[in-house]
Amino acid sequence: MQISEASRVSGVSARSLRHYEDEGLIVPGRCSNGFRDYCQSTIDRVLVIRSLLESGLPLRLIREVLPRLNGEPDAGADVVCAQFLHEVQSYRDRLAARIAMLSDQRAALDAYLQQARRTDPRQLLDLDTSVRLLRSPHGEQRAADRTSTGPAFAPGTAGPDPHDRSAPPRPRAR
Repeated sequence: MQISEASRVSGVSARSLRHYEDEGLIVPGRCSNGFRDYCQSTIDRVLVIRSLLESGLPLRLIREVLPRLNGEPDAGADVVCAQFLHEVQSYRDRLAARIAMLSDQRAALDAYLQQARRTDPRQLLDLDTSVRLLRSPHGEQRAADRTSTGPAFAPGTAGPDPHDRSAPPRPRAR
């Protein structure tokens, strides 16, 4: 089947199908006119890829595990499998840390909203109260790590100043 039909059947965009091919995750056949030809086994593989992506795994890890999911032999599979499991665990741990940070931020916003709703709706909370309520444990840690003795947050903001270079950089997600 051509790419438009494969897209419809799999529920994956034609662009994603081309991307999976570029990444070496699928290898569709080719018709005599050069058009891609997707067989059912390729569609099944696309559905597995989609499922793994929806679980949060990056393409890099999917590329490593996909041959073993299809039962293809691999020299050193035990070592690769152990490395893969370690990487999945590391990815899960980073995800759990991000969830914890987001939960802390949500709790801080909930506390702020609860306090703000108790006050006269025509008045905003004063800056000190706002900063105290919105400060999460992560924000307090970043403030404690700073070399200056200034306020935890830049005046007039509800969090660390993103342009403040004295704060340590945040780790980037991979």
